[in-house]
Parts: sequence; C-alpha cells; structure tokens
Amino acid sequence: MTYATDQQVQPKNGQKCYRIAVIPGDGIGTEVTASALQVINHVADKYDFSCMFDHKPWGCEFFQSSGAMMPEDGLTQLSTADAIFLGAVGHPGVADHVSLWGLLIPIRRAFSQYVNLRPIRLFPGISSPLRQVPPSGLDFVIVRENTEGEYSQVGGRFGSGIRDDLAIQESVFTRAGCERIIRYAFDLARKRRKTLTVATKSNGITHTMPFWDEIASDVAENYPDVAWRVMHIDALAAKFVLDPGSQDVVVASNLFGDILSDLGAALAGSIGIAPSANLNPDGTFPSMFEPVHGSAPDIVGQGIANPIGAIWSAGMMLDHLGQPEAAQAITEALMAATAVSSSRTADIGGTASTAEVTAAVLDILST
Repeated sequence: MTYATDQQVQPKNGQKCYRIAVIPGDGIGTEVTASALQVINHVADKYDFSCMFDHKPWGCEFFQSSGAMMPEDGLTQLSTADAIFLGAVGHPGVADHVSLWGLLIPIRRAFSQYVNLRPIRLFPGISSPLRQVPPSGLDFVIVRENTEGEYSQVGGRFGSGIRDDLAIQESVFTRAGCERIIRYAFDLARKRRKTLTVATKSNGITHTMPFWDEIASDVAENYPDVAWRVMHIDALAAKFVLDPGSQDVVVASNLFGDILSDLGAALAGSIGIAPSANLNPDGTFPSMFEPVHGSAPDIVGQGIANPIGAIWSAGMMLDHLGQPEAAQAITEALMAATAVSSSRTADIGGTASTAEVTAAVLDILST
C-alpha cells in the first residue's frame, strides 16, 4: 500500500523532528495506520514539530515470501527510531504463535519494553454493554508486565506424534521484573486517583503468584499515599463488570494483563477503540505503540475498520515523545467525533467508514 505520508516533509529550521518506524503489518493494520499517520501529520503541523516515517513492509506477507516476519537486521533497523508504530499482525495462513513470536514479541523483549500500558475509557456516544454506565464511570488504566511472566519460551513439547505426548510451559517471574512493573503502576496511581489494584491468583498458583504478591507488598511500603489491594483474577474480572468505576490503575502479569485489557475494551464498547503502548520507561530503546485489536482479515478492504484505537495509540506515542498538547488534542478530537453518530463505525453503533471517521477527527482538530 502507498501512503500519502510517504511524501516526507522536511522539518523547518529548529523544529523538533521525530523518526518513527512504521510497521503497518497485516489486514486492517495498513488501513488504520494510514489514518493514524494523517492525524499525526495534522497535529505536527499545528504544534510545530514534524515526523519522518520509515515504513517497514514486515508481517505475514513478508513471512510468506521470505520465511521470516522481519529481516535478520530488523531490530537493528528499528533501534535508531525515536518510536515504533505498529498496525496489526496476523493472517489466516500464518500460525499466530509464528507471527507474534517472529515480530511483536522480539521487539518488546529486545528493546526492554516491559510496560504495556492500556487505558480504558468510555467515550461519549458509545454504549457500553453494561447497564447504566456513564462515560465518567469507566476510566482506568491497565499496567501489564510485558517481557516475562507466563509468556516465556521455557518449556517444550515431548513425544510429538505419539499418543502420550505432552507439552510443558514454564512461567518466569524475576524479582527485578516484578518490582519495576509494580513500581511503575504505583507511580502512575500516584498521578491519578491514588488507587491501585494488584491482580493475582496466589490461591491456586503456588509459587509465582505468592512471589508476585510479596513483591507488591514490599514496593507498597514506599507509597503510603496510595490505597492498594490485591484481588484474585477471577474476582477482579467480575469486579470489572459489576463495578468498573471502582478501578483506577490495575497492575497484572503478562497473561492476566492481556486478558483483563481485552475485557476492559469490551466494556468500553469495542476493542476497535483500544490503544496500547509498549514502553521502555528508561528511554534506552524506542517504545512501540499499537492498537489492541488484531488484523481482522474478515473485514479487510471493506473500509469499515475502526481507526480510533490506532489514532489514540498515535496520541499516546506523541505524549511519550514530549508533545502532550498534541496528544491531548487528539484525545479530545476522538471524544468529540464519537459523540456524533455520523462519525462512528459499525462496531460502536454507527455507519461511518474508516475514511469518514478519520476525516471527522481531522475536521475537529482543524477547528
């Protein structure tokens, strides 16, 4: 796909310019990425900075022609970027574990993007499947550990092809990994409403989860101003549904955070609006930003993909890069757009196309 944004605008003298590696990926990833880049260019011009986009044609199509999801030096190519923007990964012809472990997960781990940040918010005009939930009643953030935990490569399959074959998958929880993600969550809670929920399952998982709980208790001693609690993942999932307004910041292991964030997105009306950030908080490596949704091969090319998750992810990227005003403008424009039925896609109760939603956001940003 050719993007209008392939025509790079040279920065003005003294203007801050960010180098963004763009991986549109697969399926609707190419469609929503195009929308996000249009919005980025628009706010960049308005707030006096610029972005240089370096497009990487990596993903499942690249895999089918080369046998790899990205080239051998892919991580080296990405390492010089200020940030990475990813559309979506996945194709019916490529197994999910191949596509994810060939691109997304290696980037997260090589660049120590140990924070996966996923805000959950009910935008105006969007109906939650929950009864009588006002927009102000659904506004929290999930902090997911992103580089270890249940998503490890430790283990294997044994006796493949015989009747009594087996598979072993080991979870890996390090003290350093647990401490840094829990500390990040406490810091974030301190900036918000000073309430933190720690997701666990220590009543059933006898080694890693008690270890996680103990570290949370140790870290909490440094945050006497933050009210915190530990909740088992099953009870917490029920709490999300029964009383979502009680949540402020939730910190969870890799697997639990992944599941809870999809549930949260569903409560907010659609996974199509959900953004995420894979953060390297130290700034030693580039961070990566992506919508939570997948490549949705069933609607590719129909022009109906919801671009909000990608556009909101772009706003998170600009905030991370040091452009909070531009990021805030994007969030406010999205909220104004969803308030009007004519600028909502079908998954959130409208009839608008991807292009029409993007145009509505751009119009709001212009005014």
